[in-house]
This record gives sequence, structure tokens and C-alpha cells, in this order.
Amino acid sequence: MTVTALPLSAQQAIASIRLRPNAVAMPALSSQVRPAMVLQERDARRLLESAERSDVSHGGHFAAGPAGIQVWTGPFDGPNGAHGTAQHLGSVDWSYDTPVRHYATIYRAMVTANGVAAGETTASILGRVLALADLVLEGSRVQLPLPPARDPFRR
Repeated sequence: MTVTALPLSAQQAIASIRLRPNAVAMPALSSQVRPAMVLQERDARRLLESAERSDVSHGGHFAAGPAGIQVWTGPFDGPNGAHGTAQHLGSVDWSYDTPVRHYATIYRAMVTANGVAAGETTASILGRVLALADLVLEGSRVQLPLPPARDPFRR
């Protein structure tokens, strides 16, 4: 993908910028988790520790970071730790230290086009991530494709 950046002032246009392929996951499906799932400190730590043990760099299928956990088809087998043949299936996004320190609030599950082709759904991605810490997806927890519209007359 090539992007041309335009300056804010009357200067000449900046040369085009080339983005790295696969640098950004393009969601094919995305669902807001409503109400958001708040994991207590104990569960959040257990989830992160389990994700580290099942990390793609150690032969697993997960890549944890400060914003969530990504689900991959397998371990990274490319040169210098690159993803190689592993495909990104989806991810679960959270806010860490929310609402208080060491808690995690899960607010979104996302499936990539590769995940859709593999039969994944937002509920299955969320379920796989929660299963890392022996947590169970409650009913149809992932409900809405978009957050509800904000009432323009309410503060």
C-alpha cells in the first residue's frame, strides 16, 4: 500500500510513504464485547502467563502484548522471528490496568480474513483466548458488530 502525505501548510507534497505489508491486521469481522468483560487481577495475570507459555516464539499459537492477545495458526517460523508461514487469525483487545491496576477490560474481539477462511468467529477467537486461563465464554457475550449509537441529546 502506498500513501501520499500532504502537508498542512502551503509546502510541497511529501514523497509517498510505503507501509510494510502485514504490519497492520485488517479485520474482516469485529465485535464489541458488551458489556465489557472485566477480568480481576488474578484472572488477568493467569491469562497473560498462559499466553506467554503458549507464545508463537515458543511453539504456541498466541502473541500477547499490552493491548491484547493475537491468535495465530502456529508458531513463527520465519527468519529472525518473523511470522513466516503462520497466519494471523484474530485478536482480543483489552485495556490493561482498567478499571484499576492489574485488571484488564476486554472490549473487542476481531477476526482477520484468514480467520474467517479458517472458520473462526469473534466468539471462537474470544473463547480460545479465555480458555488460556480456564475462563469460559458466557452465552452470547459478543453481541454487536458495532458499538451502540450514542444519543446526541444526552451528555
